[in-house]
Amino acid sequence: MRADRLLALLLLLQNRGRLTAATLAAELEVSVRTVYRDVEALGAAGVPVVTERGPAGGYRLLEGYRTRLTGLTDAEAGSLFLAGAPGPARDLGLGAALTAAQLKLQAALPEQAAARARRIQDRFHLDAPAWFREAEQVPWLGDLARAVWEQQVVRCHYRRWGGEVRRELRALGLVLKSGIWYLVALAEPEPQPQPEAVAEGAGPEGAEGSEAGTNEADGVGAADGGERRGPRTYRVSRFLAVEPTGRSFERPADFELAAYWTAAADRLTAMLHQGTAELRLSPRAAQLLPARFGAVGARALARAQAPGPDGWIRLTLPVESPAVAVGDLLHFGSEAEVVGPPELRAALAAEVAALAARYLP
Repeated sequence: MRADRLLALLLLLQNRGRLTAATLAAELEVSVRTVYRDVEALGAAGVPVVTERGPAGGYRLLEGYRTRLTGLTDAEAGSLFLAGAPGPARDLGLGAALTAAQLKLQAALPEQAAARARRIQDRFHLDAPAWFREAEQVPWLGDLARAVWEQQVVRCHYRRWGGEVRRELRALGLVLKSGIWYLVALAEPEPQPQPEAVAEGAGPEGAEGSEAGTNEADGVGAADGGERRGPRTYRVSRFLAVEPTGRSFERPADFELAAYWTAAADRLTAMLHQGTAELRLSPRAAQLLPARFGAVGARALARAQAPGPDGWIRLTLPVESPAVAVGDLLHFGSEAEVVGPPELRAALAAEVAALAARYLP
């Protein structure tokens, strides 16, 4: 709306001083011609905007003028919780609201506090996504965000490892983890079939309940240990369609998104690392261990034995299944040796032998 844009322009001039038309156009995401018209509108409304000509010119407010029109709308106040993550705020459709809220907050602060806030903004920046990975396409994120906010049941078409499913979900919350969006939701109770329909419908759909304990979003499972009635986690990029049903639902009074996510992540870690590997690592492999295995690798490195005469260290590393561990440990090449357990050492030796057979003449 133009009224919101005029207020944003006014607050930009108040918070930052003199700005060129091009800078204002970039900040407001409009054309320079629109900025000219908006500046004229502010002047007609009695706002003392001073125009300075020349290469170093631009627009500024008359010395000493300050507006107190800094009340936050509901959307702007809510967007402040995403102030450290402007990219995700844009994904959720709150980019403009966040910008307006920050401008209003700066305008309401005393000059000394506002200057400090600007220094912090200039010196610290949060970039959530991981390196060397393209952002996932999440075309249904806005629809899911509305469903979360409005407590609406949505009809979804979702792609998981075992195939595609269609479900009605009660959207409870959205989580951004390492640049990947996840939805936490409750599945609507499925209608119970009549006894005679069970025999007729026996097949893939009838067997779906057997996977209730599995994960639908890369391992972050149900909060109640896998029961169908508990919240589940869905990777937003895997939604193929989202359609509102027009039905609302009551949010569980005892559900807390942060607590759910922490518990689910802890369960995932415990589920993944079900074994250990005894390793010898060269100095180079020891340097790469935290980058490859994250916090698990860093903790293992901290508990490692002192280096031997050759500089190699020995440590115990939590690992996933043998097949996954073999693939992970092969990244170190000859810079690492699996000492135990014997079955993991044998599996790695077999994989290396197969590679040698493939590449040797």
